[in-house]
Amino acid sequence: MGFMFYNCSSLKSIDFSSFNSSKVTHINHMFCNCTSLESINFSSFNTSNVNNMNFMFYGCYLLKNLNLSSFNTNNVNNMSCMFCNCSSLQSLDISSFNFNKVIGMNGIFHECNLLRKDKIKIINKDDKILNAIEYL
Repeated sequence: MGFMFYNCSSLKSIDFSSFNSSKVTHINHMFCNCTSLESINFSSFNTSNVNNMNFMFYGCYLLKNLNLSSFNTNNVNNMSCMFCNCSSLQSLDISSFNFNKVIGMNGIFHECNLLRKDKIKIINKDDKILNAIEYL
């Protein structure tokens, strides 16, 4: 699913609630440059086999709130620039995220100008994510 919706500048919303993603391993660049994207329903999106999430939401300028609490990131090793240039993002739920295997996390929140530390819901407070949040 990497690059699946890449540059879909007219895409405004998408619902994955009935989508079978159990065998998906790459969701990198999935919504990269989806500049009109405002909402995504990931409530049943299975990410247990995903290992690459880099640049997933890069350039999604209109996303204000993002709930990724259903994500299983136990096998993810790359989250670099995952939320880069999400300049309208104000709240983010990554409470289910596990950062144990993550090697790449460079620029994960680069240019997320409206996102504040207190608006990121996180439970697994790994040093890598804490360092990334420190720059907000």
